[in-house]
Amino acid sequence: MNTKKIIAVLMSIVCMTTACAPAVPAKNANGINELISQYRKDTGCKNVSAVVYDNGDISYYGNNESLYQIGSMTKAFTGLAVQKLMCDGYIREDGIISDYIPGFEAYFGSRKADITVNDLLEQKSGYTNNENNYPSASEDMTLSEWAAVISGRELNSSPGTEYAYSNVNYNLLGLVIENVSGMTYRDYMENEILIPLGLRNTFAGMPENSEIAEGTRLGYRQVFDYPLPVREASVPAGYFYSNTQDMGRWIEIWIGSTEHPLKDAVAKVRAGLDADDYYSGWEHFPEDITGHSGGTPNYSSRIVFSENRQIGVCVLSSLNVASTTDGLCNGILDIVSGITPGALPQDIWTIFDIIFTAVTISGILILVFVLLIKHKTVIIVLDAVLIILFASVLILFPVIFGADIRAIVFTWAPWSLAGGLLTVAADIAAINIKLFLGKNHADHNKTSKGQTSYGHNRIPRV
Repeated sequence: MNTKKIIAVLMSIVCMTTACAPAVPAKNANGINELISQYRKDTGCKNVSAVVYDNGDISYYGNNESLYQIGSMTKAFTGLAVQKLMCDGYIREDGIISDYIPGFEAYFGSRKADITVNDLLEQKSGYTNNENNYPSASEDMTLSEWAAVISGRELNSSPGTEYAYSNVNYNLLGLVIENVSGMTYRDYMENEILIPLGLRNTFAGMPENSEIAEGTRLGYRQVFDYPLPVREASVPAGYFYSNTQDMGRWIEIWIGSTEHPLKDAVAKVRAGLDADDYYSGWEHFPEDITGHSGGTPNYSSRIVFSENRQIGVCVLSSLNVASTTDGLCNGILDIVSGITPGALPQDIWTIFDIIFTAVTISGILILVFVLLIKHKTVIIVLDAVLIILFASVLILFPVIFGADIRAIVFTWAPWSLAGGLLTVAADIAAINIKLFLGKNHADHNKTSKGQTSYGHNRIPRV
């Protein structure tokens, strides 16, 4: 075993020992507990855990051993791995992606465009999160197979010119890591990043034989278990699992309050953040705050910290209500900073759940109304309104969310959206069946009257 590996093992032992140290009660525990209780009440979330770092003191809230999917917070791990490979001389920041992914191509304005590693790290490659243009990997794809699907597509902007957040960037970086290291992405992350940093409860993809807080999904103001398979080719951009024990350790690493073997790579990320608002999986906010959020169909998370003030917070939730989770994390940071937090924001999916729960109930009542009412004009107007509502959702939602309507309805949105649309479709069908039957009945009556009239005017037999 060489010296470098011996140092990594020793550092890992030190890190693990530190991670097992008992938490110190927070100075603002009551206020934080109240805010978490409000979050549970507002969202109905079954599992939410938080860790607070305050000038050397670490406090946990909720179950600090349960694993959560951390969504796009994963990007900081992928970014750190790329920084390590740069420090080791295997990757250049200005290196062209096709140098590390043979045969990979991108175009802008129908001309071949060169994307650099730095473009991917800064989210300035020209890719967007529009699933229709740049689809995610299917369940059985490898990173290289998915990259072959993305290769040759037209970019939304010229590389290096415009910021556009995209999972494509960090999944491509995952493939760069594989090709440069000669290891699978998972193996490289575990052996070169997670183990050396002492993050023994953090996993690149679905963990085995671990306590996982089951992901959930909203529907009709309730929360339902919602397990989803992890797509291996999407892991580098958003599918790590971790718990608040390791997230506390992760905050310590970035705040600079603990020893670890990747200081050069961490320092390189910090330098990049000084020059840009987004770099290597981190966002730089005003007032010396660094952080990132994460959201998958069944989880949401957020981490924020200040190196100068030596404070940090991470919140992990088993429900996709990203805006409310962000608000909880930011609110806890306010409390730690001595500021009174504002009200928790309502997430867009919570709003949709309220709206389409009402749509479902209204749709059932409309169905009864349609069966009873005989006023044709009212039925026709109602039919037009429902058709406009149904068509608006099918047309506008893919534009707003940049995804296929099937993915929105059956994967991301609350169950009530599917139920509401189904109810509206049933109403439209019932109305049109009634109008059709009514028209046939009227035509039959009209024909019957004509036949009767003709019968009265027949020439009598002699």
